[in-house]
Amino acid sequence: MNLHEYQAKEVFRSYGIPVPAGKVAASAQEAADAARSLGGSVWVVKAQVHAGGRGKAGGVKLARDMEGVRAAVADMLGKRLVTHQTGPEGLPVGQVYVESGSEIAREIYLSLTLNREKGRIAVIASAAGGMDIEEVAHKTPEKILSVTVHPAAGLQAHQAREIAFGLGLSGAQIAEFTALLGALYRLYVEKDLSLVEVNPLIVTRAGSLTALDAKMNVDANALFRHPELAKLRDASQEDPMERRAAEHDLNYVSLDGDIACMVNGAGLAMATMDLIKLHGGQPANFLDVGGGATPERVTAAFELILSNPKVRAVLVNIFGGIVRCDIIAEGVITAVKKVGVKVPVVVRLEGTNAQAARKMLTDSGLAITPAQDLTDAARKVVALAARPGKPGK
Repeated sequence: MNLHEYQAKEVFRSYGIPVPAGKVAASAQEAADAARSLGGSVWVVKAQVHAGGRGKAGGVKLARDMEGVRAAVADMLGKRLVTHQTGPEGLPVGQVYVESGSEIAREIYLSLTLNREKGRIAVIASAAGGMDIEEVAHKTPEKILSVTVHPAAGLQAHQAREIAFGLGLSGAQIAEFTALLGALYRLYVEKDLSLVEVNPLIVTRAGSLTALDAKMNVDANALFRHPELAKLRDASQEDPMERRAAEHDLNYVSLDGDIACMVNGAGLAMATMDLIKLHGGQPANFLDVGGGATPERVTAAFELILSNPKVRAVLVNIFGGIVRCDIIAEGVITAVKKVGVKVPVVVRLEGTNAQAARKMLTDSGLAITPAQDLTDAARKVVALAARPGKPGK
């Protein structure tokens, strides 16, 4: 689960991580009032969306008077911000964050995430921070610094100093950076995060360090331990179909193709998508109905995947280990009748009661294409999806 910048900065403050003063606003008047209460003569207005790249997309604006604040808010609120991370559909801007301007001498990139190869938390930093950090990582990876933290020892002071030296910090800045990184590490561990990122971490003209931005991703599987974070969820920033899937305990991820997939088991789902691509097709989604699939859940899954207007065919690939194939067949038949499926449906069932399930599908009289194995299923669904005609016809 992602947090907005203003939410993450509140958490930062509670851990003693220095951030500029700022207030969230949901209207131009609230934003102007926030700027007045903050004082000063320069403010930054930031669109609050769960995506990076806001600056280049017009989601971060500098204002030097109240009219400038109102104009910046008018350009953002109620609109969809499109960045390189959102895709062409963008994300809705329901709030802005008004922040006091900062005097920036340098910009640094700093983050903590999980190094899955080593099974350890990794600290990643670069002296070339700011909006182009992705380009830095791609073109000049030697400018990226990284250390991994042993889980038993935790973050060590010498590791923080190593990063600080690599970033060109000196004097009191090294001690300041060591304390800041230590606080970020405690935050990462104590709040069960999958990512905490500061881009940029600035060195002010006075020489001190300040987190000018804040990004926090919380491990969704650990939210039961953090109700104070769970209540910060903003459903408007989530994919509507993924949100609907979660309501039915379905694991769903939207993709860009036109062949919908309904599979039980994440590994089998990945293999199914790979075979679709191998035979020239493009999967429209990842959907794992789970080992305890029921006819009701299968029906919900059909309704979900067919709500995507780009879908031209559906592939159902079920291995009946925990769940019986005849139960899945019953669910497929019920779903096809209830939903009124207008696209080709290919079904491959294997495992417990598979033979009886295939007979149920054959006897149903519905336009369901059976498949002997996974390769056969992939070939058939790709061929059917390629037939002329509009999706859903």
